[in-house]
Amino acid sequence: MKISRALFFLAFLALLAPAQSQAQGAARAADLYRQARILMADEDWHGASAILRDSLQQSPAHADSALALAECHYELGEFDEALHWARRAKTLSRASAAAANLEAATLIALGMLDEAGATLAEILAREPNNREALFASAELDLALGRPTQALARYRAALSRFPDDRRLLLSLALVSSSVGDMDTALSFASRALAAHPNDHRALHCAAYINAQAGRVAQATAYAEMALRLRPSYAPSRALLGNLRFLGGDFQEAARLANEAIASNPRDMAAWYLRGLSHLRMGLTGEAIAIFGNALALDPSNEFIRFALDEALISGTTLEDPRRARWAQWYFERARSFRARHLLSQALFEYRRGLRLNPFAQDRREYAELLRLQGYPARFVDELRFMQHLGMADRPMFEAIESHAATLAGAVAASWGISPVDLDGRHWTVAVFAMEGQSASRHVDASAISAGLAREMLAHDRAIVAPDMDIRQASFASAFRTAREAGADYFMIVSASESERDVSLRAELFVARTGAPAGVFHSHRSGADRLRNAARHLVDQLGASLPFRASLVQRRQAQGLIDRGRADGVNVGDVFDLVQSGAPQVAGQGIGILYAQDYLVGTITIERVDEEVASGRIERTGFLDRVENGDEVIFQAPPGARAQIEVAANPELRDLLRALR
Repeated sequence: MKISRALFFLAFLALLAPAQSQAQGAARAADLYRQARILMADEDWHGASAILRDSLQQSPAHADSALALAECHYELGEFDEALHWARRAKTLSRASAAAANLEAATLIALGMLDEAGATLAEILAREPNNREALFASAELDLALGRPTQALARYRAALSRFPDDRRLLLSLALVSSSVGDMDTALSFASRALAAHPNDHRALHCAAYINAQAGRVAQATAYAEMALRLRPSYAPSRALLGNLRFLGGDFQEAARLANEAIASNPRDMAAWYLRGLSHLRMGLTGEAIAIFGNALALDPSNEFIRFALDEALISGTTLEDPRRARWAQWYFERARSFRARHLLSQALFEYRRGLRLNPFAQDRREYAELLRLQGYPARFVDELRFMQHLGMADRPMFEAIESHAATLAGAVAASWGISPVDLDGRHWTVAVFAMEGQSASRHVDASAISAGLAREMLAHDRAIVAPDMDIRQASFASAFRTAREAGADYFMIVSASESERDVSLRAELFVARTGAPAGVFHSHRSGADRLRNAARHLVDQLGASLPFRASLVQRRQAQGLIDRGRADGVNVGDVFDLVQSGAPQVAGQGIGILYAQDYLVGTITIERVDEEVASGRIERTGFLDRVENGDEVIFQAPPGARAQIEVAANPELRDLLRALR
C-alpha cells in the first residue's frame, strides 16, 4: 500500500514537472517581452529582435512576442519575415486585430494588394472603427494610386481623433504629395502644436517644409528632431540634404561622413558626400568617393550616374579613369547580349561609349545594331571607327559588303544618304526643379531628368536640347524652353524608397506654358532608375503624333525622312500639309492645321530603315505638293498609349515610419 502511494506520488510529480516548466517558460518569455518593448520604444529594432527570439524559444506560443517580432522586422524593412511572424501571431491569438492589421500592412509593403484588401475587409466587418485598419486601408489606397480616397479616409477619422499625431502627419504628407502645400503645412503645424517634443512630428514637418521650398524652416525642424533623438538616421539624412540645398556643401559632407561612420553601407550618405565634394569643385575627390561607394554597392544607379557626369564634365576624353569605368558598362552589355536582352545591352553600350568614345567595344555595339535590323546604322558606326583610325581588314570588308547591299535600298535609289537627313521633328526640353529633393538622394530629380534626356538623344523623332537641367522655377523653365524654340518642355521629379523609384514627368506646351500631359513610371528591383526613365521616354514618344518631311518628289512619287525604325510600314497613309502651316496645340498634345493647308496624301510603298517612299495624291484641283511639306498622321484619341499611374514610394515609406 505504501509502495503504491509512493508510485502514485512520483507519477503525479512527473505529470506536474512539464506544466511547471511551461509556466516558468511563459513567465520568462513575458519578462523578455517587456525588455524588448523598452528597446523598441528607443527604436533599437535589432536588439529587440534578438531578445524576442529568446522569448519565443522560452515559450513558442507567446503571441505578444511573435507580434512584436513582426513589428521589428516591419520597421527594418524585412517584410517577408514580418509577414511570417504576423501570421504566426495571428494563429496564436485569433482574436488579435493587431496581428491582422500588421499582416495587412506587410502585404501592402510586399505589393500583395488583393490579399491585403481581403484581410482589411475582414477586420472592418468585425470592427468598422478599427483605427489601425483605417490607416492600412488608406495606405492600400495610396498603393493603388488613389491619394484622394486616402485623404477622404483620414479626414473622416479626424473628427474621432482630432489630436492623433499619426493621423495629422498622414494628412500633411499625403496633402504634400498631391501638391496641396498650404493644407500640408497646416496639418504639420497642428501636429507640432499637439506633440511639440515628438521627433517624428518634427522630422515630418522638416520634410514638408522642404517640399514647399522653405529650406530654412525645414532645416530648423530637422535640427530640433536630432536634438531630441540624435541617433535618428532619417533626420540626419534629411538635414544633410537640406544643407546641400542651402549651399552649405562642407556641412553636408560632414553630416554624410557622420552617417557613414555610423553605417558604412549608407549609400545615400556616400552619394551626398561625393556630390558635396563635386559642388565644392573637388572633382578628383568626388570621383574617388563615388568609386569607393560603388566598390561597396556596384548596383547603386544614382551614384554610378553621378560618377559618369563627374567624369564627363571634369575630365578629358583621354583620361584613363573614363576607360576604366566605361568597361563596367561594356561587360554588362555583353552579359545582357548573352541572355538575348538586346535593348538592355544597347543601353549599356551607349553608356560606356559616352564615357569612352574611342573604345574598341564600339564594334560590338555596331554588330548589335546589325542584328536588330539596322544595317545603315551598323555601317555608320564602322565608318566612324574607320575615321578614328581603328579599322582593320575585316572591318573594311564589312563596310564594303554592307555598303554594296545598301546600294539597292530606297535611300540609294533616290540618291540620298540617310546620315544627311534629320528625321527629328519634335523638340522637347527636359528640366528638373533646382530645389527639389527626394528624401534619400538629394538632386534625384536632376539625375533622373538627365538620364531621360540622354535616352532621348537616341530617339529618332525627338530632339532634347543640351541646356541647364536644373531650373529655379516653372517660370524659368518656361522661358528657357520658349526662347530655345522647343515644342514642349518636361519637368521630371523623382520619389524613392529603399527598393522602389517613381518618376513623374509633367509635359507643358513651350509656346503657351499650358499643361500637355503627365507621365508616371514606377519600377522596383535592379536597374529600376534606368527602367523607369526608359518607360517615361517611351510614353512620351508614343504620345506625340507622327511627324516627318517630304524630302524629295518625283512626279507622283515622294520620299519621306522616316522609315522602318520609326514604325513606318507599307500601306500606311499620311497627310501632306503645307510647310510651316502645322502648329503645336496650345494645350494638350497635338498638331493643329486648317484643312486649307492639307495639300495631299502619301501612301507608303517601299520602306527602308530610315526612309520610305510612296505614291502622292494631291488634294483639290491644283497640285500644291512641294519638297519640305510636312508629313503627319493624327492617331484617333482612343489609340493613344495608356498612361501609367504610379504610387509614391517615398510617401509610403514616410507613412510607414509613423507607426
